[in-house]
Amino acid sequence: MSQVPIASRTVRLSVAAPAFNEADNIAAAVEEWRSYLEGHPAIGAWEIVVCDDGSTDATRAILEDLRKGCPELVVVGFEHNRGAGAAIAAAIAATRLDWVVLLDSDGQFPIANLGRFLDRIRDGEGAAFSGARIRKADGLPYRWGSALSGAIGNLLHRTRYRDFNSIFKVVYGPLFRALPLESGGMNCSTEITARVVEAGHDWIEIPIEHRQRGGGSRGWRFWRGARDRALFVGYLGYRRWLLRLGVLRPPAVPAVSGEHADPALEVR
Repeated sequence: MSQVPIASRTVRLSVAAPAFNEADNIAAAVEEWRSYLEGHPAIGAWEIVVCDDGSTDATRAILEDLRKGCPELVVVGFEHNRGAGAAIAAAIAATRLDWVVLLDSDGQFPIANLGRFLDRIRDGEGAAFSGARIRKADGLPYRWGSALSGAIGNLLHRTRYRDFNSIFKVVYGPLFRALPLESGGMNCSTEITARVVEAGHDWIEIPIEHRQRGGGSRGWRFWRGARDRALFVGYLGYRRWLLRLGVLRPPAVPAVSGEHADPALEVR
């Protein structure tokens, strides 16, 4: 397995983000990310990779327009909607730099949270960092659902993470790009937490800010999302049990120098 760089002077960083019908938010999000990455002295080379998940609004057109003035912006996408998990996996796979920060395009996770991570990354403290939301800005039903599934996830994996489901994650690039992600919906952040633990790494949690959506509405329905989350957590538990019995092998996480091409993915 590749060794994580230690005591680097600057961090070479990729932002990876999914976007589905985020025309109300995507321009502001990309500009916020760009301004932060350009201005932070601890960040060296950087890029922004956004996967448009078959949006039916102006999201793709806005991204293409932004790309004209920002060569560091990489736009990938699907012709038809495939779900947040597929978009997150595609965005991660298209990154190229040493570290990858996973964000969402709705503006709920300010990139300024990254400032709390950079020194610890440069000091070589670990390969996987996760943002623990100090106060979740979601509605009460969503907070309850997240808390319940997070508690079950901790129980299944014998961990004690404060925010098992947080999407704000900073992971060493070769490790992140090698994770075998299967989730097709909004459970991808939960799966990433579980997969890194299965690969033998501990998450370092750092408190972060979480804010209200910048505009628009969620791309998934609450009850369907709750059903899918329950089923997916059950699947993770079954998988964890099989791993403990030795029926399944833990995932091999080698150094990865390229991406596995997806024939359905457009790269521009």
